[in-house]
Amino acid sequence: MIEMHYSKKLSEEVRQKFKEHYAEDFGLLFSPGRVNVIGEHTDYNSGFVMPGAIDKGIYCAFAKNNLNSIRMYSLDFEQELILSTDQTEPVDIQWANYILGVFAILRDKKLEVSGFDMVFGGDIPIGSGLSSSAALENAAGFALNQLFDLQLDSITLAKVGQQAEHEYAGVRCGIMDQFASALGKEDHVLQLDCQSLEFEYIPADFGEYQIVLFNSKVKHSLAESEYNARRATCEEGVRLLQKSFPEVKSLRDASLEILEKQRQEFSLETFNCCSYIIEENERVRKANKALKKGQLQKLGSLLFASHWGLSEKYHVSCDELDFLVDLATEHPAIIGARMMGGGFGGCTINVVKKATKENIIDEFQKAYHAKFQIELESYEVRLSKGTHLINSQNYE
Repeated sequence: MIEMHYSKKLSEEVRQKFKEHYAEDFGLLFSPGRVNVIGEHTDYNSGFVMPGAIDKGIYCAFAKNNLNSIRMYSLDFEQELILSTDQTEPVDIQWANYILGVFAILRDKKLEVSGFDMVFGGDIPIGSGLSSSAALENAAGFALNQLFDLQLDSITLAKVGQQAEHEYAGVRCGIMDQFASALGKEDHVLQLDCQSLEFEYIPADFGEYQIVLFNSKVKHSLAESEYNARRATCEEGVRLLQKSFPEVKSLRDASLEILEKQRQEFSLETFNCCSYIIEENERVRKANKALKKGQLQKLGSLLFASHWGLSEKYHVSCDELDFLVDLATEHPAIIGARMMGGGFGGCTINVVKKATKENIIDEFQKAYHAKFQIELESYEVRLSKGTHLINSQNYE
């Protein structure tokens, strides 16, 4: 069992800022980011994913204010925003939309929510692909659930966070990020069926290896528009398959065999996107078996295959990510690596031999700087529990 190691500095900054701006009594929670071991872009195709919550996330102080207003302060942006509880439309400040969206959706569900205060700060690097947005949505949902005794379960709160991302942030994400952040478990990943929301916790014993993330420090402008475009391409593929196979409701229902039978109906781009999703779902199933059997080399080979599918078929990688995975492929102490997240930047996830990790990090930083003149960041992450309260103060 991993003991949670909270950032005392960050949690104290959140506490002090809340006291300065709002009140002495408040709740304090931690809402984690996530890694995804394998299963990328499969979630919005009703497929399978294998994420886990991590020990980097968002610290959030919260309390009722008995006003008709939402008062929010972001430590990361050193910015306060005060909105009416009657606000219905997204605002120009993007971080606020994750909180406002959750509040508005709960209100629209006829749940009794009213004015509240929130201060938050995080140690998830922005744009790294570790789902800071899902962590913030879950933080808002958990806080409101606590404050107003809504008695919503974690799966419902994850769904509310996803809806907020769709309607208030304009990103048509799947359920994976919010689900992993809400329901994470220490020392485990979870395999999630994104259609039924059935899930299984899988012990993640990496033995002499550990997860290291390399942050490319790039976020190309294509990221959000192309994410939505890939989703539309997959939906088009389903429509084409349904002409002959009406039982195909999503790509998780399709096989490479029936895709090949309909190949003449598809553009090359749509065919490649659909075949990648079908293959990735199968890789998740194989990864489940490999992890349970302790077959880490097998798991690693699946990660490499996932990356090159994302790069060469799904076309959501970039030169920086491909370079990092190429380095990993050539390194004898790394058994698997791939890009992680929506694409066009962010992090690679690497399964690295613990004994040589410092040398690997140094080698990668030097090679990456020589190639791109960018300072590569690395993070060691541990699998964490999902969004949870970390104090017992009165927060009414």
